[in-house]
Amino acid sequence: MKKVLVTGGSGKLGRAVLRDLVAHGYDVLNVDNQTLSEPICPSVRIDLTNFGEVASAILGGVDERGGPFDAVVHLAAIPAPGLAANARTFANNVPTTYNVFEACRLAKIKNVVFASSETVLGLPFDSPPPYAPVDEEYFPRPESAYSLGKLLDETMAAQFCRWDPELRIVGLRFSNVMYPEDYAAFPGFDSDPKKRKWNLWGYIDARDGAQAVRRSLQADFKGFEAFIIANADSVMTRSNTSLLAEVFPNVPQKGNISTNGTLLSIEKAKRMLGYSPQYSWRNEVGK
Repeated sequence: MKKVLVTGGSGKLGRAVLRDLVAHGYDVLNVDNQTLSEPICPSVRIDLTNFGEVASAILGGVDERGGPFDAVVHLAAIPAPGLAANARTFANNVPTTYNVFEACRLAKIKNVVFASSETVLGLPFDSPPPYAPVDEEYFPRPESAYSLGKLLDETMAAQFCRWDPELRIVGLRFSNVMYPEDYAAFPGFDSDPKKRKWNLWGYIDARDGAQAVRRSLQADFKGFEAFIIANADSVMTRSNTSLLAEVFPNVPQKGNISTNGTLLSIEKAKRMLGYSPQYSWRNEVGK
């Protein structure tokens, strides 16, 4: 059984990640600045901006919640732009990621997964994307303090992996995280496509986001890789052809675009991680 330390497991995506890892036989410790609202796994409160606390937890555990850990999943952060002052978001998120990466280096942990963000792709796309569907091939275009921090997280990950050829760090560019109870609002999106144009009408079911984390832990490559993680479909019933013609008429279309398929390409995650979304809002509404 693998022992995994998860930061930020008390959050929206984090709870799904904890449940998925425990269900698949992992021995999981959650560390966060808040307690879990349900007893999924052991949980310890630590200040992730304090390197001493982070290093202590990753190197040796916390009392009976001990290590050593085989892998670390880093999800903890102020989770979106606009929730706190820009400087506060940046000063919390970037040092926290450094603390986790550096503590993993000291602990000789070679398997790290962290939450990057779809925002590095250029969200909210006030400047149109270079093409659609978007993918990992163009250089990130952060448009907020939050997304700038995520780009710096990815840059740090690449350099940590350059220092250690045996290290694997996976950055998951999660789309907008949803639970089944969120899907009741989805049919209303069709009335105004501009309401959801900010992420090309994408989303990620928290359960599929958790699957992506688990598959990243099981990956067999070395070095740093970033992956867009979205569901296989859009949040709209209107066709992609109609949406792009109305909202992004001058954006080149790349490859075959299906009627309601995601415009946040998940082809790299499918190819390298074996990621395969299992859920869709279309099967949840009306249950």
